[in-house]
Amino acid sequence: MVTFWISAGAMCLMVVVVLLQALRRGAEGQGAEDVAIYRDQLAETERDMARGVLAPEDAQRLKVEISRRLLEASNRAETAARALPRWLPGAAIAALLALGVILYNGAGPIEGLGAPGYGDFPIALRLSEAQKAYDTRPSQDAAEAARPAWAPPSGTDAQTLDLMAKLRTAVAARPDDLQGHQLLVDNEVKLGNFVSARKAQEGVLAILGPKATEADWLKAAELKIYAAGGLVTPEAEAALAEVLSRDPKNGAARFWIGLMAAQVGRPDRAFQMWQPLLDEGPQDAPWIAPIRAQIENVAAAAGVPFTLPDAKGPSASDVAGAAQMSPEDRQKMIEGMVGGLESRLMEGGGPVEDWVKLINALGVLKATDRAKAAYEKAKGQLAADPGALSALQAAAVQAGVTP
Repeated sequence: MVTFWISAGAMCLMVVVVLLQALRRGAEGQGAEDVAIYRDQLAETERDMARGVLAPEDAQRLKVEISRRLLEASNRAETAARALPRWLPGAAIAALLALGVILYNGAGPIEGLGAPGYGDFPIALRLSEAQKAYDTRPSQDAAEAARPAWAPPSGTDAQTLDLMAKLRTAVAARPDDLQGHQLLVDNEVKLGNFVSARKAQEGVLAILGPKATEADWLKAAELKIYAAGGLVTPEAEAALAEVLSRDPKNGAARFWIGLMAAQVGRPDRAFQMWQPLLDEGPQDAPWIAPIRAQIENVAAAAGVPFTLPDAKGPSASDVAGAAQMSPEDRQKMIEGMVGGLESRLMEGGGPVEDWVKLINALGVLKATDRAKAAYEKAKGQLAADPGALSALQAAAVQAGVTP
């Protein structure tokens, strides 16, 4: 800190010296240049008269006129010098420097904009830290072990649990039963048991071998991510690589790769992955809603100027604006924008984009319980759609809901 303030003080002193010299020269220069010019003209007139180029009478009239202008210029220079007190520039600069220190360090009710004591964090170090975070990501097993143990959702009847136990036993006894593995995956997902679903999907890939499709690999990747609580593990990244090797334009895989970049401290790469996806659409794609919810923060972290294009319907930013209204106006807006949407979806369901919009809005309003209820309802309704589950998962994380 001492070194910082000494360096900052030295730089400020150099700036003060330069500014004072510029102000002094500016004040003295008002009329001073004209004085020098007129003096040169007088000298030139004397030389012309001595050489006989000018007649004495003409030279005398010219000298009188130049002398008059010289006197006026001299008066202007003296007036300008007196008009600006010598102490004023120094005082103004000192005040600006003091204001800069206050804005940086903070004082009284003014919150400091700087971070005294914060160490240098150059780009090379940031990239090194990001690479370290990437290299030291937990494995799939480690990430799953750090998660709470799975428990059946509340309200699950005993018959369902009994049927699931029998299905697991049957699949374990028949490792080559493709249909049984696929059925187990779907039912484990419905119960939110993503670890078991992930393992069952790995069985599907093992059975299919080279015949496994892009959709099979994407399902495996997303189940790994869900089982790891939203973390893109090295195993999930490998599965995503398989998807992209078959279809480099796959939107869901590109979304998850962008999320992985953001998780390891590379928002620049995340923005590079997400911004084209946002432009390409379609706007009802399951990855659009989570991208819209996060891309502005990612762009800011990457230092990229970016304004999120407008979307139809109430957004999280709309609800954030409602939070600044009076309680009465805010309640009216909530009832109009969120209340109706919440009632419709909770009673009759709807597309994933509406669920994501509702979860995001409730998260902004800090209605965590309602957001969690909406997430659970949507997850049950859209359990068979991995793409929809990815969008819901991202919205739930953004809203502060623990899946």
